[in-house]
Amino acid sequence: MERTRAEVDATLQTAKLDAAELLPAAHCLRFGPGAAGDVCLLELEPALCGRLQAGHSLEIRGDKDEQAVLCSEDKTYDLKVADTSNMLLFIPGCKIPEQLKMEETHSNIIHTEIFGFSNNYWELRRCRPKLKKLKKLLMENTYEGPGSEKEKDSSHLKYTTEDLLDQIQASEEEIMTQLQVLNACEIGGYWRILEFDYEMKLLNHITQLVDSESWSFSKVPLNTCLQELGPLEPEEMIEHCLRCYGKKYTEENKICRATAQMLLQNAVKFNLAEFQEVWQQSVPEGMTTRLDKLQGLALVDRQSRPEIIFLLKVEDLPEGDQERFSSLFSLREK
Repeated sequence: MERTRAEVDATLQTAKLDAAELLPAAHCLRFGPGAAGDVCLLELEPALCGRLQAGHSLEIRGDKDEQAVLCSEDKTYDLKVADTSNMLLFIPGCKIPEQLKMEETHSNIIHTEIFGFSNNYWELRRCRPKLKKLKKLLMENTYEGPGSEKEKDSSHLKYTTEDLLDQIQASEEEIMTQLQVLNACEIGGYWRILEFDYEMKLLNHITQLVDSESWSFSKVPLNTCLQELGPLEPEEMIEHCLRCYGKKYTEENKICRATAQMLLQNAVKFNLAEFQEVWQQSVPEGMTTRLDKLQGLALVDRQSRPEIIFLLKVEDLPEGDQERFSSLFSLREK
């Protein structure tokens, strides 16, 4: 049974509300025959809402043992359930006060059916992309070169872009950026990380060629480099290595960091003074090593005697803030 205007006015009078202070239109709500309490409501910031309205999509990602996240094309959000003491009603086509103000101001009754209801909603909180799993998956089957025995075994897992989007809790843009950080390479449609020894072998070929040809590291000719080294390694691997260690030119910092990693990964701790001497001797002539080039790669302990340095990659630390601090403090205690 639908309420009349007289019944609405009587209700306002009983509630001691002045009709003159309210909009003339009144919504009369009733539960529809299919109204259900299993509706999930999601609160979106205006930018995300605008992207949905423009036809873009949002994806919820996470395995059964992971906290679900929501991803846009370039950002990642934690999904949190927010409880509310008020019942939230889902009413398709409901007109909000701003819309009613724009319409004719005669006293009218709007009969509205409630489609669903809920006592909570999902809210989004911007979070760091969860990228540790990306490196973990790719490190399970590193690329050791075209002639390695591993490449002949088809049982090793490989991952396409679609596979990674399905398993990694991060946006596509964040995943692709991290693949560049990891120096990953797409080989035969699958993303692979080069085995570090193989990567250093490629880099060594390049630095030796640069030295023998008396080229400047700031200007390595790509085509000539590929022609000279093509008989030794696949050209796409040489080009990949060149692009990893320099965009239009070879970057000194990246070569210094790679050399330092090669020295540190085989030692638990390294005497700092001895390391600095060996490190400088190991990089190509003309390059200068400095400890500030190892930010995010190594940790220096100046409290110990003698001072020491050891490998500590930022990407290997826990992703959560609390877990990351706990890990760093435990290192300090040791």
